[in-house]
Amino acid sequence: MNRSLKPILFGVVAVALIFGLFARNAFSGPTALPKPTVDEQPGTTKSETVVFAGGCFWGIQAVFEHIKGVTKTTAGFSGGNVKGPSYDDVSSGQTGHAESVEVVYDPSQVTFGQLLNVFFSVAHDPTELNRQGPDEGTQYRSAIFYTSDEQKRITDAYIAQLDQAKVFSHRIVTQVAPLQAFYQAEAYHQNYAALHPNQPYIVFNDAPKVEHLRQEFPDLYTGK
Repeated sequence: MNRSLKPILFGVVAVALIFGLFARNAFSGPTALPKPTVDEQPGTTKSETVVFAGGCFWGIQAVFEHIKGVTKTTAGFSGGNVKGPSYDDVSSGQTGHAESVEVVYDPSQVTFGQLLNVFFSVAHDPTELNRQGPDEGTQYRSAIFYTSDEQKRITDAYIAQLDQAKVFSHRIVTQVAPLQAFYQAEAYHQNYAALHPNQPYIVFNDAPKVEHLRQEFPDLYTGK
């Protein structure tokens, strides 16, 4: 769905639908997800980077910017074959890019495995193929673009762990690929949920994810 149409579309929805269709768009995840059995040890490095994709980047950024140890989040695009794409380019579905969020974190405060736990638990539904909630297309696919062999090892192990535990009713379809490039999105997309908390799309789709983060990961949640 073109993001420029969302405020208009959701603004005219009848109040009766609030607890119906759109309330179900926010992914709440299973009641509990096991912690990764394979994880990195808290490191002495002060900065590592990974890129997550899982639907609209507004919601992914809203979740990860509230995690202790995450020092920076940036909305943008990854995984495609066009250099320096615009939002409109990516929205066409022709560039191969996914709406993504670059997450810079301090591994001495939060491990990569903990970030994965959040990603699969509350940030999105990893079993939806090329869509997320009301948004459809390859640009909304679930993906992890790793920046080290260690991140790939931990990701592969965790997906296998979740599949074996059958915590989801459908198989995980998350793409796991090395990060080739990350292109920052336009300024108006940055920190969108924090700057527009009353926008209907944020209220129905993204604010519940942050609330689930607060409830399910109290030790990681920060109200910043």
